[in-house]
Amino acid sequence: MAKEISENIEEYLEVLYKFGSKDSYVSTTTISKELGIAPGSVTQMLKKLEDIGYIDYVPYKGASLTEEGSKIAQKITRKHRILERFLKDVLKIKDENLHHQACEMEHSLSDEAERAICHMLEHPDTCPDDHLIPACDFDFTSCDDCKNDHSDIEDIGIREFNLLSISQLSSGDEGEVLFIRGGDDSLSDAMNLGINIGSKVRISDSIGSNYNVFLEDSIIEVSKDLANNIFVKTL
Repeated sequence: MAKEISENIEEYLEVLYKFGSKDSYVSTTTISKELGIAPGSVTQMLKKLEDIGYIDYVPYKGASLTEEGSKIAQKITRKHRILERFLKDVLKIKDENLHHQACEMEHSLSDEAERAICHMLEHPDTCPDDHLIPACDFDFTSCDDCKNDHSDIEDIGIREFNLLSISQLSSGDEGEVLFIRGGDDSLSDAMNLGINIGSKVRISDSIGSNYNVFLEDSIIEVSKDLANNIFVKTL
């Protein structure tokens, strides 16, 4: 049975995911301002989260997510951002109300409902603010596999590790492609570049909004839109 995570903890981890990266720490001041909580109270919570194993905390430097913390943070961030997309595109909620409404709903949104919304919206890759929607943690290699699987939600396998999109990687990072988001168009675009499930890629650099990626013995150029939808397990 999955471990219950309090809304308070989810909020902290979500802030760390929003402002941090795999190589950076988020300051206590940033967390305090974002959550509207006194710095002293933030410090106490960060120490608690470190004891649980969700973060690494360094006094006067800040906090960063562990692998376990990042998995929880990605899941709640995904629910928040996909809810914003749903509220805007389907319910036509005003932009200035999207964030608050999504915050109110994200903690109670079931995995089953999240999956249904994703199917309805045809697997969006960004929220209305153009922030990346993380990949789901169901163990599929493509969205078509997910849509064609009619198993009960409890019977669908869950990945034991985090995935990052190519657009989230830094120069020199390497990964194995394990999930390509989108329908036939995304799969075709990736395959036309020689990228398939199981391909090993390494980031060279970025030019404008595109990414130069080492694939076997060549460098290919991947657009931002496609990079947002190709997910890897880092090596």
